[in-house]
Amino acid sequence: MVEERIRQVFAGAGAEGRLHAVPVRVDTEGARGAEGTGGAEGAGGAEPDGREVAVDADTPVVIASIFKVLLALEFARQAVAGQLDPRERVRVTAADRLGGWGTAGCLDDVELSLRDLAHFAMSVSDNTAADLLLARVGLDTVQLLARELGLERTRIVGGPRDLLESMLAEVGVRDEREFAARYPALPDDRKRRLAVLDPRHTTASTPRDITRLLRLVWTDRAGPPQACALVRDLMHRQVFRHRLVSGFPDDVTVAAKTGTLPGLHMEAGVVRYPDGAHYAIAVFARTRDLAASRPTVDAAIGRAAGMAVGHLRADGEGR
Repeated sequence: MVEERIRQVFAGAGAEGRLHAVPVRVDTEGARGAEGTGGAEGAGGAEPDGREVAVDADTPVVIASIFKVLLALEFARQAVAGQLDPRERVRVTAADRLGGWGTAGCLDDVELSLRDLAHFAMSVSDNTAADLLLARVGLDTVQLLARELGLERTRIVGGPRDLLESMLAEVGVRDEREFAARYPALPDDRKRRLAVLDPRHTTASTPRDITRLLRLVWTDRAGPPQACALVRDLMHRQVFRHRLVSGFPDDVTVAAKTGTLPGLHMEAGVVRYPDGAHYAIAVFARTRDLAASRPTVDAAIGRAAGMAVGHLRADGEGR
C-alpha cells in the first residue's frame, strides 16, 4: 500500500510522518465559488469520490507557522468586508522584532502596510509581521474562523510571540538573549518536553483539517472569492522550495506554507498539474534530532507528497 511506502520514506530519513492528500475539484476559472463554507464536502472532510491518501491523518500535530494561512485568510476576509484598510500603515520597532526573516530580522525600524505584513508573513514566514497582523485582526476572530470552517481539531493559542514567551517561561529566562545562551545546554529530553512541541498544549491541528482548509480556500468556500484569491496568491509567493516542491516535476506549480520548530518539519499546500488537476497536501515530520535544518527530512517530505499525489492520479485514471 502507498501508505506503508510513505512510512518507509520517513523512516529512512529518521523521522515519523503524518500526511493527508486529496484531490481538489477546481473549475477552469481557478475556483468554484460555491455558496457556504463546505457544504459540498463529504463526511470527515473527504472529497465526494472518497479518494485520499492518509497516514495518521487524524493524529494531532503541531502546525507552527502553518497557522499563518488562517491568519492571512482572516485578514483577507476583513479587508474584503471593509472592516480594515489593507493599506493601513504599521511601524515595526525594535520591541516588535523576534529575529529571523523579513521585518523580524531588520536592524532599524520600518513602516509598511497591513497587506505587506501579510505578504512577509506568508512569503518568508516573518514572525514579527504575523504578530502585528494578528494584533490587528484579533486572535479571537482567527479562532472563530477555524470553527466556522469546520476545522474541529484545530486550536490556535496565540501568535509567534506568545509561543516564544511560553518557551522563555519554561526555560526560566527573561529574554531571547538569555534563552539563546541557556537553551543549547539543556538535555534533549528537556527540550522535547517544551509545550510548543506538544500538540496538546500549543497551536495544533490534524493533517485532515489542514487539507480541508486548503480545499475551502481553493474553491472559494472559505470566504468571499476575492479573499480566497488573495490567500492563494500569497501562498504562491512563498520563497522556500526545499520541501513539497522537491517532490514534483518542474511543470507542476506549488502554493504552500512551511512550518519549522526544533525536531518538527512540515509543509501544507496545493499542487497544480498542467492538465488542471489540483491536490491538497499536508505533511508533518517529527525527528528525535532537534536540529532546525534537516535536508534529508525536507527531501522525504517532498518525496512522500509526490508519492501520495502520484497514487491519487493513478487511482483517478482507473475510475
